[in-house]
Amino acid sequence: MMLQASTANNALSEQEKLDWLRLYRTENIGPITFYKLLERYGDAEKALLALPGLGKKGGRKKPLTAPAMQAIEAEYEALKKVGGDIVTASCPEYPMALSAIDDAPPVLSYLGDITLANKSCIALVGARNASINGRKFAEKIARDLGARGQIIASGLARGIDTAAHKGALETGTIAVVAGGIDIVYPQENTELFHQIREKGLILAESPWGQEPVARLFPRRNRIVSGLSAAVIVVEATLKSGSLITARMAGEQGRDVMAVPSHPLDPRGQGPNHLIREGATLIRNADDVIEIINNFSGNGLRDVLSTPQNFSINPVSNDDDVTEKTIEDIAEQLSFSAITVDELLRSCQLSISALQMILLELELAGRIERLPGNRVRLL
Repeated sequence: MMLQASTANNALSEQEKLDWLRLYRTENIGPITFYKLLERYGDAEKALLALPGLGKKGGRKKPLTAPAMQAIEAEYEALKKVGGDIVTASCPEYPMALSAIDDAPPVLSYLGDITLANKSCIALVGARNASINGRKFAEKIARDLGARGQIIASGLARGIDTAAHKGALETGTIAVVAGGIDIVYPQENTELFHQIREKGLILAESPWGQEPVARLFPRRNRIVSGLSAAVIVVEATLKSGSLITARMAGEQGRDVMAVPSHPLDPRGQGPNHLIREGATLIRNADDVIEIINNFSGNGLRDVLSTPQNFSINPVSNDDDVTEKTIEDIAEQLSFSAITVDELLRSCQLSISALQMILLELELAGRIERLPGNRVRLL
């Protein structure tokens, strides 16, 4: 997460929560840009007012407008009506492990027990077309880890995800869904969805009513790994989304574990590849507990043991840049990502002015911000 300071005044009013939700539901605003806007303008309301001018300066043809407040209120009321709520990155209830990643979602919708998100968590993912033995193993290790105090996170997909949730249903499980929190996918997991809602926690970054389209699954996967101290892969092909989750876990400083499988089974190629590349081979829950007890995780343990901090310190907004300067910066970018530090070294601008230009370009839909302080053209 981008912003940190005292927690003394981090509670948002109901209106402020709606402003956060409205800002995050605006076109071209991802997590990193959201935090940059708060950093520059101080709060979501002021950032919303600034959007049309920023998009225009960045070269956007049509005015950039946020969703109508009535639509945001309707989404929030629909969520509250079914017993859910939203948690923002400024709330003490926000998952502390997730807050440690660069692109932590500013707003999450949830159903169930939000306190589970701040307990020690292990992600368990794998093939949708899992074997009988793969499903049995996933359910057993989830149950055994739950008995040792671990919450199990997964993505509610068929196969390994389903088995993991079932194994941890009585001890605590978190399902992160790719679509809106009101959309059960796959439909065959409707009963399991409602069981998790009653006994565990369901999280969603996407808006109410959003169907789970392909582009949303990697975003879902980063949350699954971001919630967790470690990710375990049980059966996966080399092109599986589970390997994307494992890669994200490594980038986030989490431990990656894998269960070895038969080399002639395509579902064994993913875990076997991960082990060859340095993932830890695990056989049972005891192996997992031994590893996480000795795992420092690039500061993750410190994050989990320290009270969550979040506040906003607005930066100076007096950088006046010309259209030519904006285009000069855009011309230095390509479809391959570079760091903002590299870009800063190649131009004669202050960091504040450069960040303003990048905001304008992203809001115009011309660039994308990536974790690791990187940017690229779209």
